[in-house]
Amino acid sequence: MTKRCFLLFWLAAFPFSGGGGAVAQEDASRIHVNVVLVQLSVAVTDRKGNYVSGLRPEDFTIVEDKIPEKIATFEEGNEPTRRLINVSPSNSRSMVPAAPTETASSGGDATIAAPQVAGSNVFILFDTSNYMYRGFVFAQDAIADFIRSLEGVSKVALYSYSRDLSRVATLTSDRYQVLRGVRNTVAGDDAALYNSLLMTVKDAAPLTGRKAIVVFSNGPDNASLVPPEDVAELAQSTGTIIYMISTREAETEPVSAAVFERMSKATGGKAYFSKDWRDEKQAFNSIREDLAHLYAISYYPQPNANHGWRAITVKLAGKEMQKYHIRTRDGYRLLQQTQTSGGLASLGPEPASK
Repeated sequence: MTKRCFLLFWLAAFPFSGGGGAVAQEDASRIHVNVVLVQLSVAVTDRKGNYVSGLRPEDFTIVEDKIPEKIATFEEGNEPTRRLINVSPSNSRSMVPAAPTETASSGGDATIAAPQVAGSNVFILFDTSNYMYRGFVFAQDAIADFIRSLEGVSKVALYSYSRDLSRVATLTSDRYQVLRGVRNTVAGDDAALYNSLLMTVKDAAPLTGRKAIVVFSNGPDNASLVPPEDVAELAQSTGTIIYMISTREAETEPVSAAVFERMSKATGGKAYFSKDWRDEKQAFNSIREDLAHLYAISYYPQPNANHGWRAITVKLAGKEMQKYHIRTRDGYRLLQQTQTSGGLASLGPEPASK
């Protein structure tokens, strides 16, 4: 069975429940359409790694498959979202990432109301496998401190995993509920990281705006059915950032360390390898700072016949800004929402045009 078959199997097994079909409803004066919205979380740093703030929409250029794109919404850090663009309803499709149903006038280009995306939604995925027996309390303390320190984050969720995923505290603005969940976690069993991470990415997929998964892992994966490359591709395609915090238990296995590095980099995140509990806390602090300084940029893609992987290039305009470094995802695959017999929608690659 190929990797693609593995991914499709898991997508079917865990249905995606966000969004609706590409149904256009028309009355005498208005048309309601679904419009694709590609959302990017962009970090800009100087040569020393310091965050660059105060940039404007016109400072960024976005190209998708060599096609220049126009920025639709722009947000820096936790500031309010700016809406910048008109969109033609002729570009409407039912795919992920997609904006909720919007209202458009029946003639010509129409102003599309962009979703409110201020703040971030953060999923914490905590390794509670038998790799975590040593230092378990220190790991809980580091996660609890991270949760308390999050500012400008809309909601937080805590998931734990060993062989199976446990949604200890689903996405909520109630920090105390999440903190209680941290203290109720217990260690044991094998580690199915990539299975659990795939399901977490699917939970994050319907959300608009910045969304991040912070994985705390104490060892390699020894029980998953899906390959990490497919998990990373789904995260890229749904605009979900993955941060990996791992201890030296995983770093001692070069394959696991390389996978963690590739997966985080592909989604615009970072990987950290902690030697002790002090390093763990520093890694969480670094992620908190990163979330606070991200630029949230979205665009409605220009017509593009490519129904497979679409490459995204983000650059800064102006010669004087070429000294800065940009970190974001480098592309996505169009994912179609299909209605199942039970009324839920599932995700899969969009079929090729006939």
